[in-house]
Amino acid sequence: MSGLEDISPYLSTITVSYVAYLVATISPGPANLAIMSTSMSEGRKPGLLLASGVIIGSLTWGILAAIGLSSLLSSFAWLMTALRIIGGLYLLWLAYKSLKSALGSHAPKAMKTGKTRSNIQYFLLGLGIHLTNPKSIFAWVSIIAVGIKPDAPTSITFIIVGGCILLGVLVFAGYALVFSTQKMIALYQSFRRWIEGTAALIFGFASFKLLTMK
Repeated sequence: MSGLEDISPYLSTITVSYVAYLVATISPGPANLAIMSTSMSEGRKPGLLLASGVIIGSLTWGILAAIGLSSLLSSFAWLMTALRIIGGLYLLWLAYKSLKSALGSHAPKAMKTGKTRSNIQYFLLGLGIHLTNPKSIFAWVSIIAVGIKPDAPTSITFIIVGGCILLGVLVFAGYALVFSTQKMIALYQSFRRWIEGTAALIFGFASFKLLTMK
């Protein structure tokens, strides 16, 4: 009961943090797009492996934001610049791969076994997408700023980060599971060029925004 009394004054801000994270997670972005396209073209296992990398990347930024990432980035501005450039180039590479796939003459077969990449490569792909996306950093910094007040106990930090990661698991893994179904795979094969072409445009636009950000 005492634990509940300790956090009850912060329930409203905790809820706002959860809603903000859920909106940021569900909304279309490089991570979601990569999970969806991988699940449809390669199958459920690769999609889940990529999703697990995204989740670990989100957890990493959540922990760093909770311990004062914003202060660190303010002191060392070049870190953000370096991260922005790396992220922009990485998204540009993903745009190239998506465009190449869209222009390819052979549609992928349904439910591949995931041999295109190794398990660790799928995981690292998801991790890399999330760790090199400054939007993820800003989202977490905002969530922590909203949910954690100066007088809040340490437990509130764990509740916010832990709850957000649980939501992330549900969303990212959910995308992998839903978009690896036979219906979605058949739909993907029918509209493969459009899907991959759209992915190339989104990745390319995100890359442009990062590389030209002042």
